[in-house]
Amino acid sequence: MKTIKSLLFALVSLLFLGSCSERIDAGHEGILVKAYGSDKGVQDVALVTGRVWYNPFTEDVYETPTFVQTVNYEPFGVNAKDGSVFTVDPTLSLKINSGESPKIFIKYRKPLNEIIEQTLVNHIKDVYRIEFNKYTTDSIISRREAFEDGVQKKMSEFLQKEGFILEQLTSGIKYPESITQAINAKNAATQKAQQAENELRVVKANAQKLIVQAEAEARANELKQRTLTPLLVQQQFIEKWDGKTPLYGSSPTFFKNVN
Repeated sequence: MKTIKSLLFALVSLLFLGSCSERIDAGHEGILVKAYGSDKGVQDVALVTGRVWYNPFTEDVYETPTFVQTVNYEPFGVNAKDGSVFTVDPTLSLKINSGESPKIFIKYRKPLNEIIEQTLVNHIKDVYRIEFNKYTTDSIISRREAFEDGVQKKMSEFLQKEGFILEQLTSGIKYPESITQAINAKNAATQKAQQAENELRVVKANAQKLIVQAEAEARANELKQRTLTPLLVQQQFIEKWDGKTPLYGSSPTFFKNVN
């Protein structure tokens, strides 16, 4: 019986010890949370990857991913300085700053995916609202690069304060329908003007070609008239004569006056 009790005790001890450890996988950061007692809260030092031993009755261990995560947020509308409504469809790639997971947990007390996908949404919208309020519709279109740089800078600063690092940001801005129609109309007009200009160039080229041909023909005829003398005509006639007297009118005549 003593042997059986010893074996049972050893088995229970192994099971208990097994439940007192947690392995933090690579690409994750572990935090140890005090559930009871005067030390209730989050320890100052974030736990490193590996196996962590803890008291399951008074402590909890949480695993937080530290690799880059990409989130495609739902589109939302934002007003420009002159009242035009733009649609923003942002996509953010971000990750936790090394060692910042305890700070994030203390502030939000939520799982990381819930913080990124839900809690940060309103802050992200605020960044866009602040930046859009600096630009009119025309200036957003003409200074798009400066606008995007401003959003990128403010978003990076905000996330840095929250314990995150911004890796990449895509705003996915869609212009108001009226602006889109105006741009399309302008592009269509530009294309038609370019087409008309190209057609005009073809017409001018063909006309120039005809002028050159006409001038060449006129020059050739002028040269022919200058060289076609009566004597030359008679010489050509003799060279081609077949020996018969030609008839001009009702009487035979050898040469016809060509003056």
